[in-house]
Amino acid sequence: MPILNAPPSASRSLRVLARLLEYPDAALRENLAAMGDALHEERALPPQRLTEIDALLAALGRTEPLDAEADYVQLFDRGRAASLYLFEHVHGDSRERGPAMIDLAQTYEQAGLFLAAGQMPDYLPVVLEFTSTQPPREARAFLGEMAHIFNAVFAALQARQSPYASVLGALLELAGEKAQPVAPQAEQPIDESWEEPAAFDGCSSKGQARADQPQPVRIVRKAAQTGVIS
Repeated sequence: MPILNAPPSASRSLRVLARLLEYPDAALRENLAAMGDALHEERALPPQRLTEIDALLAALGRTEPLDAEADYVQLFDRGRAASLYLFEHVHGDSRERGPAMIDLAQTYEQAGLFLAAGQMPDYLPVVLEFTSTQPPREARAFLGEMAHIFNAVFAALQARQSPYASVLGALLELAGEKAQPVAPQAEQPIDESWEEPAAFDGCSSKGQARADQPQPVRIVRKAAQTGVIS
């Protein structure tokens, strides 16, 4: 007997949304049609949201590659308002961020998954790839814990009239929440916003060596020690 009110499986949709939030490199652009097909086949998202994401896919397909890449860097890597590193929104550069990173990485490991070298556990595409491996009810609950962050990023993207807002709206819906933009906080100047805290001894607070380089997501099953969840 099916469980009443059980959320539908959204594992494929979560993987597509994770990939959509990554740097728009050539590999992503080559798979735009397949990504759209996967979303429509799984039907985990409402029709209106699918229409919006279709528009994002179309925009990425027709935009000149260098322009799409520059737009991505400007949108997600210039300040905190739309940062895809979730603990930037919760802990900023405080000392609490380090232990939170460790706790999240341990959550992945307890599920038999581990991060490849250089990946940050709070990077949203990584979080979504992990979530895609969980049963539907647990996945929805896990997303629900982050809904307030999704809303903040959703608001920042809407304020910039970015079609990427549709992805955050989709995540809120998969979390069983309604997309309700919140007033974005005033941002610090970029130099201050990304200033390195002494507590981390100069390690990159953005979790990547160069913001204009693609950042592939790799969460690998611990038993295998190789490969990429697809």
